[in-house]
Amino acid sequence: MATSEILQDKEAGTGMHPKRLLLLLMMISITMIFAAYTSAYIVRREEGNWLEFDLPGGLLYTSLIIALSSATMQWAWFSARKDEVRRAQIGVALTLILGVVFLIGQWNVWVELVANKIHFGGVDANPSGSFLYVLTGVHAFHLITGLIFLVIVLRKSLNYQVHSRQMLSIGNATIYWHFLGALWLYLYLFLLLNH
Repeated sequence: MATSEILQDKEAGTGMHPKRLLLLLMMISITMIFAAYTSAYIVRREEGNWLEFDLPGGLLYTSLIIALSSATMQWAWFSARKDEVRRAQIGVALTLILGVVFLIGQWNVWVELVANKIHFGGVDANPSGSFLYVLTGVHAFHLITGLIFLVIVLRKSLNYQVHSRQMLSIGNATIYWHFLGALWLYLYLFLLLNH
């Protein structure tokens, strides 16, 4: 393999593809955002004027959905690695569907919050409700970016550009999707323990 081919696949000095390095930097910055939000949550809660309310039950269901979607994404990756392209396509498509179901579930959680008079802003708002909207909403935004990545990978897989010799796109999508799932589980546990 020529040196120029090696440099196309890996960034000199880091030992990884530039797209993988960019993904890791993006995940680090997202982690820092959520660390800041959860730290602010704890600090603000200790200041008082904190409305206590039960977390919507839908959060448990969305947690199960995102865990299942992580399993389907991993199945897609294993399938691509074994050159089982059709199974990889099905796995990515299932993950995409479960991601959309997760977002619908989140929407239903917000509808339940509004029905229980827990608002993001306005006269009736309380910081506890506002934080819940922010934490779940910012995660939903990042999940939408994950869905965009999945659409790209699905399109590539339908064009037979995802297989054992072309694993970068599905590999990055898998890493990012697992990251989003782990981040959601962290948020859910954080809210259960600190709400």
